Amino acid sequence: MSANAQAAFEELQKLIGQEPVAGEWFELTQERINAFADATLDHQFIHIDPERAAQTPFGGTVAHGFLTLSMLVHLSTSIPSDFTKLDGVVMGVNYGLNKVRFVNPVPAGSRIRATASTVNVELKGNAVDQTRAMTVEIEGADKPALIAEWIGRTVFA
Repeated sequence: MSANAQAAFEELQKLIGQEPVAGEWFELTQERINAFADATLDHQFIHIDPERAAQTPFGGTVAHGFLTLSMLVHLSTSIPSDFTKLDGVVMGVNYGLNKVRFVNPVPAGSRIRATASTVNVELKGNAVDQTRAMTVEIEGADKPALIAEWIGRTVFA
């Protein structure tokens, strides 16, 4: 284990139990939904056909659940942190997700944002795994779009 990993582990543990912090709002446009449909070959009409989707209980097109999930990467970059810079970072990787739930569909054109709170930190040799409870909110909606536990692994020199 590196001294940098140990120091980061101790610093990140201080975040456990703190209140969730919200990032900035981001508009999820129909154009982005269409591009995701093309990239994933998921052209279900509820995502790309406004006229047919208007006839569903959704009342219009909605983002793919996996698009909303994948937006966590971008949405998390705007979440403020009063956290000090970690020394000796070699790289960070997406280690996985726990308990992903798509709670509420995201209508095309909606603004979404993520909130995050640290729920667990583990030291793994020269790496630290930080598990954060992530919620994607829809502006003006009572229920979030999704909730998930996201594990990020940071490797140290």
